[in-house]
Amino acid sequence: MNNTIKTHGGKRPGAGRKPGNSMAQPTTVIRVPVNTAGTIKNFVSTLKGKHSLQGQAGVVDLIQFTQAKQRVILPFYTSKVAAGFPSPADDHVEQRLNPSDYLVKNDTTTFFVRVKGDSMIEAGIFDNDVLVIDRSRTQKTGDIVLAVLDGEFTVKTLDWSRKSVKLIPANRNYPVIEIKKGQSLEIWGVVTGSMRKFK
Repeated sequence: MNNTIKTHGGKRPGAGRKPGNSMAQPTTVIRVPVNTAGTIKNFVSTLKGKHSLQGQAGVVDLIQFTQAKQRVILPFYTSKVAAGFPSPADDHVEQRLNPSDYLVKNDTTTFFVRVKGDSMIEAGIFDNDVLVIDRSRTQKTGDIVLAVLDGEFTVKTLDWSRKSVKLIPANRNYPVIEIKKGQSLEIWGVVTGSMRKFK
């Protein structure tokens, strides 16, 4: 196949500051750690002029991961109950859990995205969920990935073989996307987790 497949963003022709606001949205100045600046710049560069595949699980916004100044360690109850909440007695606590350590393995290459759409609901990814994306992981067949296909963001399961590259939804109402000759596919990172608030 002669498809262009990239695993990360990069410098594009015509890059650099230009008069006006190319994002077509209000902008603001933010401070970020130096070692994460490249990731953010690449993401914003890709975001310009791009949008989500219609009706698919796409990206609403980017949330940069930052380590909290003070580690939060919470009790991890392992008692199995049909309903309710286990007794708060200390003998029910098998271990303590740091949410950041649980979700993030490499803080310098991790960011979050909020998704929009229902094409991945059978994989447990729902509209407005926040996904954990790790750019340091090498993607392989079966991984759920954040991809940019012909300039449009989407979250799909990657099926990569010698004969073809496919992006597979987890919703029977959506078709499998087979990458055709001449199309451009960028893999921005591997989805390693998700978060959802009920209240």
